[in-house]
Formats: sequence, structure tokens, C-alpha cells
Amino acid sequence: MEHKGTIPTTAPLIETSSHIPVQTVYVPADSAGSNTDNSVGYPGQYPFTRGVQSTMYRGRLWTMRQYAGMGDAEESNKRYKYLLSQGTTGLSVAFDLPTQIGMDSDHALAMGEVGKVGVAIDSVEDMQRLFDGIDLTEISTSMTINATASILLALYVAVARRQGVDIRLLSGTVQNDVLKEYIARGTYIYPPSQAMRIITDMFAWTNENVPEWNTISISGYHMREAGSTAVQEVAFTLGDGIAYVEAALGVGLDIDKFAPRLSFFFNAHNNFLEEVAKFRCARRMWARIMKEKFQAKNPKSWMLRFHTQTAGSTLTAQQPENNIVRTALQAMAAVLGGTQSLHTNSFDEALALPTENAARIALRTQQIVGYETGVPNTIDPLAGSYYIESLTDEMEKRALAYLEKIEAMGGMLKAIERGYVQQEIQNAAYEYQKSIDHEEAVVVGVNRFKVDEEKAVPIQHIDPALEPKQIERVRALRIRRNPKPWQEALLAVEETARAGGNLMPQILTAVEAYATVGEISDTLRKVFGEYREAVVV
Repeated sequence: MEHKGTIPTTAPLIETSSHIPVQTVYVPADSAGSNTDNSVGYPGQYPFTRGVQSTMYRGRLWTMRQYAGMGDAEESNKRYKYLLSQGTTGLSVAFDLPTQIGMDSDHALAMGEVGKVGVAIDSVEDMQRLFDGIDLTEISTSMTINATASILLALYVAVARRQGVDIRLLSGTVQNDVLKEYIARGTYIYPPSQAMRIITDMFAWTNENVPEWNTISISGYHMREAGSTAVQEVAFTLGDGIAYVEAALGVGLDIDKFAPRLSFFFNAHNNFLEEVAKFRCARRMWARIMKEKFQAKNPKSWMLRFHTQTAGSTLTAQQPENNIVRTALQAMAAVLGGTQSLHTNSFDEALALPTENAARIALRTQQIVGYETGVPNTIDPLAGSYYIESLTDEMEKRALAYLEKIEAMGGMLKAIERGYVQQEIQNAAYEYQKSIDHEEAVVVGVNRFKVDEEKAVPIQHIDPALEPKQIERVRALRIRRNPKPWQEALLAVEETARAGGNLMPQILTAVEAYATVGEISDTLRKVFGEYREAVVV
């Protein structure tokens, strides 16, 4: 049967393995005995409960990313090329801790951390090695970077220029979500107001220069990893989103120019149907916030587009092969929830960075969901389920109650400064851990179904020689670069920071003059200072 709306009428026939025709999309009338009505709407139509595109995965599958970065740029480049050869459709870059907090590899506090949890990037030369042989206009790149996001984006743009490509064709995302750093993760540098200023500078600059780039990925993932509930993940993520929109409007940006490039980043956790409902709930809530609260007119401004990563906090070091099953179910929840992009964790990540074999299994998990299960063949296949619709409504009600409480406090920044958000997450984490300790919540292989002897699995080792090699590189760079343009560029960054101008052009000039990540960060530290978390006793 045909349905009204924007549903395509010329879609090719798709059948199940039993040759049952699969409609492009189902509505309540297709389900005998259903007491639901058309309030769930259609995919691609406001409030997007059922998906932001009218064709969803019938048009194209989600972007299959595998988060990777290890040691130095050469080692990470090898992993990217391997993943691309295995069918990944987007790159996702993990940076080491010194890069994340704006320290060069030879900084005293970087000792022992260089290249350990991601790739070490100090300069444009490192970034060029990272993407050697990869056409940046042919691939979408996500970079998980926050406090130094402006610098890493500038490095990426500088490399694209060296490749001779039009930077307006670049597509990808910088996470750039500093608010969740104060809440749940800790890789911040500057005080919140100065960090927000850098973010809005990026919004404005990319709108004009890199229009296909997502300038922020507003992240609930790390809050969930810290122990939040699914409802808290929705509420606090959208609360951060509201704060970013208000900050952008506060500096005079046009909502319908920057809002379509906002993106989100959610966790896919273990409670399968709750996770499906969570994604549908978040999408509907954001559409209403943008249309009703902020009066956005462009339908693209109402759309919550999101990347999903399976839950690292659910991975166990005990019986690690069980993590393959956990990841597969979490990936399926993300797909049923309508994600635009997905990373699946490797089964060995509770032990170390993933091996090549484990990363391939994680990618194959996505490919099996995409090409073998039939789940992508129809849009929002669980819509109309009594449980799913009821759960979606209840999650929305509870998340809205959180947002109302936050608004009464004066907004998300005030709630973070008071420690309210952090405390709510800590309370939830404590309650969950207590339920595990009392075996009210079962974790297979940990508090139930344990084995006496664990089989060892191969783990990824980072060559200890990579750290001194990286230190030598950055020191050699400082010696051979032309000091005049470097000094002038850093001075321009400092003066612009003090004067209130847009920092992005000056940061781009600085990285092209071979200024390092640490040097640019230190220049901004000189002006903005550093954030120190208040100790609450």
C-alpha cells in the first residue's frame, strides 16, 4: 500500500529471506490491532521521531567509522589505510592526552603519555604524515578533540591546502564539546566562558570557509560512560546544546546558518529497547527546542543528526570475547534508533588499544548489521510498538523535567558551576555500581557466570621507542623553522585573543608557520588562564 507524505513511491522492491515484500516505511494502519495513531509521524518530517531523512538507510547506510589512533602519525596512518581497505566509510581520529590538553610531546607532564591513548600530533608535519596518501575530499573525518579543537581543525585545513584541494569540499566533525569536559571527562584547558568564545569563533569561521564541516559534536557519550542514566544522557546533552546555541546567538550568529551544522554524539548502552527509545526521544525533543524555543525557520536547523559509539564502560576484561556480543547488540540499537554514523568498540578495549584483528571484527559487526540482517530495509521498524512509544514518551517527560530544573538554575553553565550535573551523574553511577555489587544487575562473566581460568588474548603494544622519536621530531622542527613568521603568527594569536576578534584565521596562519599545538595553547593560556575545578567537600 502507498502512504501520503514524502515517502518515495519508486523505491525498489526489497524482500525478506522468505520473499515477504518489505515496504519502504510502515505506519500504524499496517499493524492489525494497533491502537496507536499517526502522531508518530513520518520519517523526514518534523519532529523527526522516526528519523531525519525520509529514506533513511534505504537511501544509504550510516557512515561506518572505527575510532583509531596510536603512537605516532605513521603508525596511525597504517591503521587508517587498513580500515579503509576493509570497508570503513569514515575515519575517526583518537588523539593522545598531551595533544588533547595542549602540550607538546616534549613537555615534562607529557612524559609516559605520548601516543598511549591516541596519536601524538604536535605540528602540521605530524598531521600531514597522519593523512599521507589519503584524499581528504574523498573521506569524512571525525576528530575526537575538544579544548584544542580549533588548532586541530586548523592543522587539518592546512594539510588539505598542501594537498591542493578546495577546503570547502572537506567534510567531517570536530567534537569541540568543552561543556561535557567540565562535567565528565576533564580534558579542558581554559575557563568555560573563554572556551565558549573559541567555539563560537569556529562556528563563524567554518560557516564561511568549510561549510560542510560539523563544528561541534555535542556529546552525551562521556556522561553515560561516567555513569549517567539514559534519561540524564538525553537531558544533559540537550542542555549543553541549548547553551551552545545561546552562546552563538549571543555573538550575533544567525541560527539558521550555524544550527544545521550542529551534530550530536550518543552512547549505545546495554538496555536494548530503552536505547532505541532514547534516540527517538532525543531527536523529537531537539526538533521542538529548535523550532519552539529558538524560533529556527530552516527545517535542517530542527534536525538532530548524531554519531553513536557503543559503550566502552560495558566492556569487561573478564571473558573479553563476550564483548563482541555486547557490541553487536548495542550497534543494532543504534541502527534501530536511526543513527547517522557509528563506531563499534573492539572486544579487547578493556585491556588495551585494539589490535588489528579486533578492530576488523568490530567493523565486520557493523557490516553484518548493515548487509545481512535486513534491519535497514525499512525505516524505524519498531515504531508503533506499544512499549517503544510509551518508553519514548516517558523518557521525554523525565528529560524535560531535568531541563526545566536546569533552566531554573540559570542554564547549563550555572548548573555545571554549582556541580548539580556532576552530582546527578555520580549518584546514578553509585546506584548502578551498588546494584552490580549486590547482584541485582547481572554482568555476565563478572558477577555471574564466571570461569576459573581466563584465556589470554593478544593485546596491542605501543612501541616505547615512539615517544623519544616523537620528541626528537618536534625539537628538530623548532630548530629548522623560520623564526620570523612563527613569532609574528603567535603574536597575532595573542593580540586577537586580547582584542576579541575571531581566532581561527590567526590559528591557521600559526600552524602554517609551524607553530606547535603546545605553543598555540600556551599563547592562549597567557591570555585566558586555565580552569581549575572547585573542590567540593
